Amino acid sequence: MASYNDLIASSPVVLVEFYATWCPHCNRMMPVMAEIRELLGDSAEIYQLDVDQNEGAASEEDISSTPTFILYRDGRQVWRYSGEIDGNILLQKIQQFID
Repeated sequence: MASYNDLIASSPVVLVEFYATWCPHCNRMMPVMAEIRELLGDSAEIYQLDVDQNEGAASEEDISSTPTFILYRDGRQVWRYSGEIDGNILLQKIQQFID
């Protein structure tokens, strides 16, 4: 797998969701994330990283709760949110940073 820095630099706008398979909030966000991925198409990259399988990246980003969403623009963090979030709000937040 590519390094975390490669992931966040893979597109001008990148959303990373740190999640856990055992987290009920994360499980409720899965269909929301699938829909957002579909709606955005190629205009942004979306990565979902399991904290148990990506401990290094989770530690590097100081992830203390799941789900945590981090939005990057040109490799720089521009927004961060932990917890369940309404799909429309998340979509609007991402679209703010798409040219």
